[in-house]
Amino acid sequence: MIRRVKVKTAMIRTAMAVAFGLTVLSVSRPAYAAPTDPATSDPVLEAMRTELERSKTSLKLEGMAAPYYIDYRVTDMDAYAAEASFGALVSNVGAHLRFVRVVVRVGDYKQDSFFGQGEGSLEIMPVDNDLLTLRHAIWLATDKAYKAATEALSEKQAQLKQFTVDQPVDDFAHAEPVISIEPLAKLDFDHGPWLKMLRDGSARYKSDPLIESLGASLRFSCVNRYFVNSEGTAVRNGQTLYEMQVNMSTQAMDGMRLDRGHSFIATRMKELPSEQTFLDEVSSLLATLKELRDAPVVQDEYRGPVLFSADAAAGVFSDLVGDHVLGVKPDLGQPARTKGAYATSYKVRILPDFISVVDDPTLAEVNGESLLGAYTIDDEGVKASPVTVVENGKLINYLIGRSPIRDFPASNGHGRAKLPENHPGPSLGNLIVRSSEPQSKEALRKKLVEICQQRDLPFGYYVETFGPRLTPRLLYKVWAKDGHQELVRGATFGELDQRSLRNNLIAAGDAVYVDNRPLNIPHSIVSPAILFDELEVKPANLNKEKLPEYAAPAVEGNE
Repeated sequence: MIRRVKVKTAMIRTAMAVAFGLTVLSVSRPAYAAPTDPATSDPVLEAMRTELERSKTSLKLEGMAAPYYIDYRVTDMDAYAAEASFGALVSNVGAHLRFVRVVVRVGDYKQDSFFGQGEGSLEIMPVDNDLLTLRHAIWLATDKAYKAATEALSEKQAQLKQFTVDQPVDDFAHAEPVISIEPLAKLDFDHGPWLKMLRDGSARYKSDPLIESLGASLRFSCVNRYFVNSEGTAVRNGQTLYEMQVNMSTQAMDGMRLDRGHSFIATRMKELPSEQTFLDEVSSLLATLKELRDAPVVQDEYRGPVLFSADAAAGVFSDLVGDHVLGVKPDLGQPARTKGAYATSYKVRILPDFISVVDDPTLAEVNGESLLGAYTIDDEGVKASPVTVVENGKLINYLIGRSPIRDFPASNGHGRAKLPENHPGPSLGNLIVRSSEPQSKEALRKKLVEICQQRDLPFGYYVETFGPRLTPRLLYKVWAKDGHQELVRGATFGELDQRSLRNNLIAAGDAVYVDNRPLNIPHSIVSPAILFDELEVKPANLNKEKLPEYAAPAVEGNE
């Protein structure tokens, strides 16, 4: 059983890799188009509803308990991906994939079989809309999920006998039935101009002979989601997602590897850059990469004020707040309310009192920019709703799906699933950080300089953008004497954590940055710039690599 699950998961991940262009398979056709919205019926939805009704009346094996709850979730994904490097196309692939996940729960809302193998059956589903074929796939997945659920309930009950639970919490929350059938999303574009942009953008490496890699890529997708359950819910909705990226790297003369990159991400194609805007961005990144090569290395530890741009601040709130306000059900027998750094922080101050945080998936855009975390119905069939997570610095809510946690018995519409393997769980939608005392960019910079002068510090730091794991990519010294800034490299933060966010954050800006994040579960972070009165900045312990032994090929003949 375990081996079969692993093999199935590997097959699905391979299919997903193809869908997102993580191969070098080259094709010359455009992306698949999702099926048009039918005038009368949708074969996928009809197959799901028909099999659900049959399962509700017939799914009962001798000697086994009947299900009290069943849901079917179908994910239909149409994806197109392409990548160019050094001016040449290296991959160009389209894929149309469809998956069905079936969850059968045995027991009742207080204690059920959702545990281990009982967490559902995931299967690849035919992309042809033959009704009987679709029903057959759903039937097989249902049979597998039901048998696994009956075994899981017995295993779960046996494990629970080992624990004493002082404050029992239901396994599953009730939810009102929802009927919401929205139009299907589809991909419809001419891929030729976009491929030209990738080739031309990645060809800009010719302007700098020390560039070691320069790649440009795009990933366009539309995902249509179907969900029906035995409570009477039926949902169909779709979303398009368009992403363009450029990434490049070089080495300084001391061997330090330096990277720069930028992503354009939106739910509407019209928000993607024009060809000239894209090429200008590539040139700008190349210029800053050259500046980084020539920039001095941070040599000494520093403790003092640090200003983060709105872009960088979004990364801070994502990493230090985002995952930790999710109401994740703890493991069996664990007394904690939830998991994460804020598991015991309910009704406790976690941020300065001038900061509030709202997660609002009902918001489709901010300042004309689309938000990836917008949705009307979550992946468990619950209506989306805005949730104030932090109010005047105090944590007053967690984001909850239909798996209750202590003090939160019902979903607040934040149950969402990764594509396609995982069952729904609590997730961010659009996490929006707000300040009751917003200050202008100029005022924040002035305050940074004033603190340095008061403490006889020659300079403070300004972070413009981050790389992975909150490592600054563009970090500037801002000199207290005249306010001019100097780019530096090779630094990291020593104590950038939840404690410093609570105690050392002293001001926030009046303009926000939209950080759209497509990986795992698409979501958005909307944040202003922030100022800390004291943080530790120190030299990073970075490995130095050998420089290339001889020069790259000359480009004159390729012009």
